[in-house]
Amino acid sequence: MKRNERHRTPMFGGWRPFAALWILAAFLCGQRTPAWGQMPQAVSGAVHSHASNAGAQTSAGAHQNDGPWWKHAVIYEIYPRSFQDSNGDGVGDLNGITERLDYLQSLGVDAIWLSPIYPSPQVDFGYDISDYENVDPQYGTLADFDKLVAEAKKRDIRIIMDMVMNHTSDKHAWFVESESSRNNPKRNWYVWRDGKGVGADGKPLPPNNWISLFGGSAWEYDAKTKQFYYHEFYKQQPDLNWRNPAVEKAMFDSVRFWLDRGVAGFRLDAIPTLFEDPKLRNEPATGGTNAQGDPNLSDIYTNNLPEVHGVMRRLRSVVDAYPEHRVLIGETYLPNVEELDKWYGGAKRDELQLPMDMQVGFANKLDASLFRQRIKDAQTQINGNQPLFVFDNHDNVRSWNRYGDGVHDAAIARLLATVLLTSRATALMYYGEELGMVTTTPTRKEDVKDPIGITGWPKEKGRDGERTPMQWDDSKNAGFSVASTTWLPVAADYTTTNVKVQESEPDSLLNWHKKLIAMRRSDPTLRDGKQVMLDETNPSVLSYVRQGVGGKPAIVVALNFTDEPRTITLDPATAGVTGKTVSTLVTDAPSLKQASSLQNLTLPPYASWVGSVQ
Repeated sequence: MKRNERHRTPMFGGWRPFAALWILAAFLCGQRTPAWGQMPQAVSGAVHSHASNAGAQTSAGAHQNDGPWWKHAVIYEIYPRSFQDSNGDGVGDLNGITERLDYLQSLGVDAIWLSPIYPSPQVDFGYDISDYENVDPQYGTLADFDKLVAEAKKRDIRIIMDMVMNHTSDKHAWFVESESSRNNPKRNWYVWRDGKGVGADGKPLPPNNWISLFGGSAWEYDAKTKQFYYHEFYKQQPDLNWRNPAVEKAMFDSVRFWLDRGVAGFRLDAIPTLFEDPKLRNEPATGGTNAQGDPNLSDIYTNNLPEVHGVMRRLRSVVDAYPEHRVLIGETYLPNVEELDKWYGGAKRDELQLPMDMQVGFANKLDASLFRQRIKDAQTQINGNQPLFVFDNHDNVRSWNRYGDGVHDAAIARLLATVLLTSRATALMYYGEELGMVTTTPTRKEDVKDPIGITGWPKEKGRDGERTPMQWDDSKNAGFSVASTTWLPVAADYTTTNVKVQESEPDSLLNWHKKLIAMRRSDPTLRDGKQVMLDETNPSVLSYVRQGVGGKPAIVVALNFTDEPRTITLDPATAGVTGKTVSTLVTDAPSLKQASSLQNLTLPPYASWVGSVQ
């Protein structure tokens, strides 16, 4: 939800069963288990028929037996407000995304993750949902959504929804009922508690010391019913009470609504925060204050409680009742790989297929040794599950700025893209990442749109900077909108950093991404080859091999993490790979295009080299 400091405790880098049991679980959960031919008529044409049309799927046609589609996918996050405005109001929308599907197909995207498009007061720009089964009018209609799903299917692109299960908007009908009286049937759908008396100022005291991620107490007093409700985020985002089975049933019904409509799965927002300590124990203080001026607290009583895993197993049963490998992706800022493994369900693999591994992409420093260890952990410490790597999203300063040094930014961006797209992992991208879009942070408080930037200014300037409009060309508003004013201003570099310019430049960052994505789609080794580290004591160069698959050559990757030339000698035999002769597949170093040996290979500053071993 928010940068690396997703919670108040500083973290690492910043924030089948058998058929009978499956059917029984479906029955107990009250879920529908439609056969493929029995999908609702209105949406059956919009659902991907991967099983019957596998040969037509670009990403799977030649690889029908190497796992579900998501295992090798490139997933592309779109912030709908900022991708393409189709009606000239300065705000992106669903029809705008549909207009740009050909671009996404040319890039090689397998699925689009849409940040929330539900009806919302937009306090947190859609993460405060007032209706889980509709589309906000500013983004379009359900018919527009169905058209997007159908048009995306024609291009072998799936649609993934953002599902916010931790909280609703305070304008949601559930909360309106809940706050109406202590006796309302939905009172217990949210976390209501009595206060601890009255303070010296005559105001009611909250139940404990828990603070909101977005500033101040996490408890909001309701004068009418004389109780507090809990909100991990804004006060307009009251937390649901997941200890009430009625909440789970209602939320799972909304999940089925979208599954019936043809979505390929869900990204689960802030999912570790579903449960809070029922004893309401105070969080331990960790010292100092945060950008909002609140004391820094641990989050041991409000984050990643064990009860959440039961919900994830039941949700997985709901999703598994549908055809075509629907997927669950978790926003999982976790302290270590051991905790990450739990979100897969460990060896049972019965929770999320793809909890996000934030430890690699949000290390936030170019340290070859650190990257090596964290990638190695992802390959060896999660019970053989599929890692999901990500470097950018709508809550964090863009990787261009987090990792760039101001001199070698483009080379560093290519290096990060190479890690993302040549590792044995599903890849998650954020719109504009492939162009090197920069973070454009407001310089004046009056220009800030993100409420956390308003309340935290100047220490916390909000997330507007990483949400600026997509840069398509050098025309007005970068081709994003014809409006006189866009919801956020376009970044100043749009005339030179845009799709149109980079498509025509063979060595552009965009074309670098296209090359790597095309390779991972077509090469069995990059799809399924085991990833093994080479030259493991080298502090400056990250090198690894992807072992050959299906008779195809092994692939070696070498990445210089420093601003000085580095000469390396690699021995792939240490990773069980025979062969001494190499040929370059892709590199941004002209001096390495004709490389034929792994002996005395000199990498220029921040250079990336990928080669096959014969």
